[in-house]
Amino acid sequence: MDHKASSTRGIRPEAVAHGGNIDEISRRYPDAPQPWVDLSTGINPIAYPLPRLAAEAWTRLPTNADERTLLAAAAARYGLRGPASVIAAPGTQALLQIIPRLRSPGTVAVLGPTYEEHALCWHRCGHRVRTVNEVEALAEADVAVVVNPNNPTGRLLPRETLVSLGSELARRDGLLIVDEAFADFLPGDASLTSRLPPATIVLRSFGKAYGFAGLRLGFAIAAHELCQRLRGDLGPWAVSGPALAIGAAALRDDVWLQQARQRLAADCARLDALLMAAGCNIVGGTPLFRLAESVAAQDLADRLAQRGIHVRRFAHDETWLRFGLPGREEEWQQLADALTAS
Repeated sequence: MDHKASSTRGIRPEAVAHGGNIDEISRRYPDAPQPWVDLSTGINPIAYPLPRLAAEAWTRLPTNADERTLLAAAAARYGLRGPASVIAAPGTQALLQIIPRLRSPGTVAVLGPTYEEHALCWHRCGHRVRTVNEVEALAEADVAVVVNPNNPTGRLLPRETLVSLGSELARRDGLLIVDEAFADFLPGDASLTSRLPPATIVLRSFGKAYGFAGLRLGFAIAAHELCQRLRGDLGPWAVSGPALAIGAAALRDDVWLQQARQRLAADCARLDALLMAAGCNIVGGTPLFRLAESVAAQDLADRLAQRGIHVRRFAHDETWLRFGLPGREEEWQQLADALTAS
């Protein structure tokens, strides 16, 4: 069956575009006002308040006790039975680079369109990668990759669908990768972490939800044996002392997470209203970004860039723009003015 699959044959590292590329957008629009309002990423614009750190977090090597404290907080936050099934890494991107090394080259199906680094990382390690549009096609591969909720569409597969898929792949000695980078503000039953099928790795990002993308902290959740293999590939002191301390404090803070969830819901409604008033259709999103569609999307992105506002464009669909959420009220006003300018 074809399943509308597309191959990654011939893909080049420079072909993968990312948000947050302020250096590049500044070069293209040198006359734009500074500083840029960067809405091209799905990062919480109001970060978790930095806790006071002991000087030792910066001056000594991270200890095993520091790491155990973080992993215990992550296990509690993600609904795990204990820390044996979670490891910490310097960002989930680092995990994307090493997970393909767990298996000999085989077939990989990525449910797309989605974050392109998944396909690229498997391709670099010699796997035969294709992007598929239907969930049913995932079970035909040796490895299935799902971003849930998806980036950029916000598509959310039911947990039961993923449990069934993971169990089917495990029966064939396959592997399921579920990237839950944008799941923190969704209801708990949207996550696979508390119903982890065999032969499944769930990835969780810290920086997006807590507003610390520069901290570089992420997690892999899997059976203990898989975790141990990944931990060995990461090597000693993979996560910095400050990241261990900040991550542990933030993940234990239930009150902040609930307040952030409420604020983001209100901000998404506000952003949707601005975009629809500007003639866009809201075709997807998560609590951290919105996907807008417009036949004039490229003209709109150009107009916004000329006014110092950076949004995410997509080469595979030029009618799409992804908008992150503004943080400060001045940024909201700058966006509103730019959207209504002729």
